Amino acid sequence: MVSPEIHKDRIWIDGCFDFAHHGHAGAMLQARQLGNSLYVGVHSDEEILENKGPVVMTLPERILAVEACKWATHAVPSAPYVTSPNVMDHYGCFYVVHGDDITTDANGEDCYRVVKDAGRFLVVKRTPNISTTDLVGRMLLCTKNHHIKTVRSENVEAALANAKVGKQTEGIITPHTLEKFSEYATAEDGKHPRDGVYIWTTSSGETDTGMLTTLVEPSPKFMQSHKRMIYVDGGFDLFFAGHIEFLRLVSQCAASLCPATTDDTETEIGIIVGIHSDATVNTFKRLNYPIMSLFERALCVLQCKFVSHVVLQAPYCPTQSFLDALPWDIVAVMHGPTLFDTQGEAGDPYAEVKRTGLYKEIGEHLYKDISTEKIVERVTRNRGVYEERQRRKGWKSDIESQLRKQEDAKSS
Repeated sequence: MVSPEIHKDRIWIDGCFDFAHHGHAGAMLQARQLGNSLYVGVHSDEEILENKGPVVMTLPERILAVEACKWATHAVPSAPYVTSPNVMDHYGCFYVVHGDDITTDANGEDCYRVVKDAGRFLVVKRTPNISTTDLVGRMLLCTKNHHIKTVRSENVEAALANAKVGKQTEGIITPHTLEKFSEYATAEDGKHPRDGVYIWTTSSGETDTGMLTTLVEPSPKFMQSHKRMIYVDGGFDLFFAGHIEFLRLVSQCAASLCPATTDDTETEIGIIVGIHSDATVNTFKRLNYPIMSLFERALCVLQCKFVSHVVLQAPYCPTQSFLDALPWDIVAVMHGPTLFDTQGEAGDPYAEVKRTGLYKEIGEHLYKDISTEKIVERVTRNRGVYEERQRRKGWKSDIESQLRKQEDAKSS
């Protein structure tokens, strides 16, 4: 048998990837920046149960999420929990990348001990304050302190100006959020700018009129080649398989709507995603929804390869005046099979675009029955099991902290 060729610019990364949160995406972004291709190993449900505790998302759902990340080249199902050089070799990867934390197996041993000893381990910065454990905790405790206050038109320019010079501000516009939006708005190589990030604001007490402000400028080349857009909107909380499959189907529709060109001009139809504010989501879903903040949800959407741009604080009802404020030709407004309350105070949010003929529905798909509420039900239905997982995580954290100190002592 001929040994596979090993490439130092073909990077390996592995993990559970339970929930498609922005911490996972951030690790894949940093890993992709270190090479020209990224192979992502995804552990099986059984191995995660043995070493960490029960998963919330199934393996097919987790694979779908990884494959939808624009920085991932290839997903590898059922990768071993303890990283194996033999598996890396099989896919031609020399280096494995992991965050600057320690991950241990069921025996309390470092999962990367073998590749570290082999000199094939690279460290990237772990994204703080987000993990599957954090999200499960929000569900079990019903907390809302992660919600972000809505920015109003009268405050947006000052907030943006302060953030650009490094002044700390409250809300979705801060030096940190602008930095992260710029990073996640990069192209498939994780290095060059591509996508745009915008925010829609209204004045206090106003709902029908507003203004669009640019937070991250898109690439001029990308704007030129994507002058037409399909608009979709929603909460995109927990960014799960149903969201991803919907965006994939919209992307297929966008490709089918592109006419053949008679010259060399590249013209494609992109997808712009409007993301509702925390206050808007909470108005309609109550309790402690959304589970993820607007900032977290925006990064989840931005990392998806089917998305071109995002609009933060998008209105619940995409009116014609709102669509006219967007700097593209909107060729369609699309919605998936998810039901929404047409009898409530807001009525049918798509009533106006339906009258204009812009509205189109994406039909049923494999993950149509999954919702944020049903994912939360997966956790609360097995509350005791997940509470034990939380306790186990605390126990493992003590061991991982000790291993971290040992490594720091060796390197100093």
